[in-house]
Amino acid sequence: MLASRDVIARLEKAGWRKIRQRGSHVQMKKDGVAALVTVPHPKKDLKRGTLRSIERASGVQLIKD
Repeated sequence: MLASRDVIARLEKAGWRKIRQRGSHVQMKKDGVAALVTVPHPKKDLKRGTLRSIERASGVQLIKD
């Protein structure tokens, strides 16, 4: 599993940027993409379903099958 800080770093490397943080969630946006990606933060290990949801919304592969 991945920690939220690792997920955020991978998204930033893929061109996503933090636009706001409310409480324990960071919202990220990428130019040219209509969707926002929400990452729970800070959290040591994100569950597999949460990682899959972030993958679908962002198009960034986080889990190696």
